[in-house]
Amino acid sequence: MRKVSFAEFGGPEVLELLDAEEPHAGPGQIRVAVRAAGVNPVDWRLREGQVLGAHPIELPAGVGLDAAGVVDEVGEGVDGVEPGDPVFGEGVDTYAEFAVLSAWARMPEGLTFEEAAGYPSVVETALRVIREVGVRPGQTLLVSGASGGVGSAVLQSARDRGIAVIGTAGAANQDYLRELGAVPTTYGEGWVERVRGLGRVDAALDLAGSGVIGELVELTGDPRRVVSIADLGAPEFGVRFSGTAGSVPDALAEAVDLITRGRLHIPVEKAYPLADAAAAHVDSRAGHTRGRRVLVV
Repeated sequence: MRKVSFAEFGGPEVLELLDAEEPHAGPGQIRVAVRAAGVNPVDWRLREGQVLGAHPIELPAGVGLDAAGVVDEVGEGVDGVEPGDPVFGEGVDTYAEFAVLSAWARMPEGLTFEEAAGYPSVVETALRVIREVGVRPGQTLLVSGASGGVGSAVLQSARDRGIAVIGTAGAANQDYLRELGAVPTTYGEGWVERVRGLGRVDAALDLAGSGVIGELVELTGDPRRVVSIADLGAPEFGVRFSGTAGSVPDALAEAVDLITRGRLHIPVEKAYPLADAAAAHVDSRAGHTRGRRVLVV
């Protein structure tokens, strides 16, 4: 099978599309014939060699956590799914023609493989940070870097919980944030004053790692009311850095519920062929994404 991997840490040029042995489903796992794989910031962070304790790397290494595809093998002890079923979920080395998943759910009706591949990690992350920041119904959540995949999931999941949301994004994405139910504003000079003009902020999330932790603490008045998924220096401000996943099966079940009820939709901004994984990483790292980027296998 074909698989994207890297033998040394570095820029996107270290990614190679190689022939590799097919993986097989172990106990409690399934194997899928991958139709699409999600591209997440953690993918290029690991490729660069950033120290992320939850994801130790041994070289050579594959790439990718999220996938959507057709069940091909079912491991021992797995019930409720069989070969031929379309699923989406999280596993390892999903930039490949076959991948093993450790958490999955049946794809909701009407969802394409490309769309489904964009959900697993971002929905888990979104639900986790909403929980960790402690924001409650009736309160207001500020989301810095709100137009990407996690931001899109946060805005919609928070609104479904009765939480008001203010989102920062580039000028081109203001209408997009409005469509997701957020009150939008642009980042850049004067953004703190613009947010203050929109009302009280009870909690805040840093999803972009753009050096705004101090300002988020200032706006909320309490570092315990701020969580970052993108700034490794957040603890220096007393702010929690959230990098360890919670229950992916629970997150997938909630994603299916939200999608089925029409309360969650994350668009695919761009789909790339597997051979263009390096280009996908370049674009993902550049930010300014509206929704998700995925690889088509």
